[in-house]
Amino acid sequence: MEANTRSTGRLPAAFLTPGSSSFMDFLSEHQPEMLPGNRQLPPTQGVIEAPHGTTIVAVTFPGGVVLAGDRRATMGNVIAQRDIEKVFPADEYSAVGIAGTAGLAVEMVKLFQLELEHFEKVEGAQLSLEGKANRLSTMIRSNLGMAMQGLAVVPLFAGYDVDRERGRIFSYDVTGGRSEEHNFAATGSGSMFARGAMKKLFRNDLTEDQATTLVVQALYDAADDDSATGGPDVARRIYPIVTVITEDGFRKLTDDESSEIARSILERRLEQPDGPRAALL
Repeated sequence: MEANTRSTGRLPAAFLTPGSSSFMDFLSEHQPEMLPGNRQLPPTQGVIEAPHGTTIVAVTFPGGVVLAGDRRATMGNVIAQRDIEKVFPADEYSAVGIAGTAGLAVEMVKLFQLELEHFEKVEGAQLSLEGKANRLSTMIRSNLGMAMQGLAVVPLFAGYDVDRERGRIFSYDVTGGRSEEHNFAATGSGSMFARGAMKKLFRNDLTEDQATTLVVQALYDAADDDSATGGPDVARRIYPIVTVITEDGFRKLTDDESSEIARSILERRLEQPDGPRAALL
């Protein structure tokens, strides 16, 4: 296919023929070896060591949803990277936060972005949020062979449902099983601690500012108890990635906005190291 393209200077016929609205189906038919799940790994003994992303959190509020992640990647007991980005826009109204094998996860996100863009170009309309969640489930399922060798990808998907006019969150397992989460969710090694923090602080009437503060509080608590989760690093100016998705679309908080939230939390933690408490009834 590549030789033919170079010799004629034209795209192969497969690229010019109307077909499926799924980019994954197109690759499966014409270049299946490019799909991550179809790669053959060399025989190994034990779990393959590769950088892993850790904790992702999400919370809904009236008008949208917030998706955030810490910045640390680990490889065994070693910090592999301190400033990795784990939250990416999927399209205008949705985003993906990655936990698991970092390299495969980033590649899966890029393929997912292409999948949604391809569908929109072929069909002339965007997938529903439910449809996007299902497409991501299929991609995760196709990675099951890699997951069985220790290269699992377990993302958190969030977006603004323009039909229902509210934010929604979807979580997954390594087999591609999908569950809709209500109010808040977390995935990754520090998810248990982050979920506990969000359960303590969540309210149905959160403002957008309160929701962004809540997710950073949750990541701080996760970092406090999970060595694989990185907390705000003031010395290196590394702060959590925080994104907001509303009817106006996807927006990533600037470094200044994230640092302001993180610094205010750090100041309050000097007086309350274990964080704010839920109000007594």
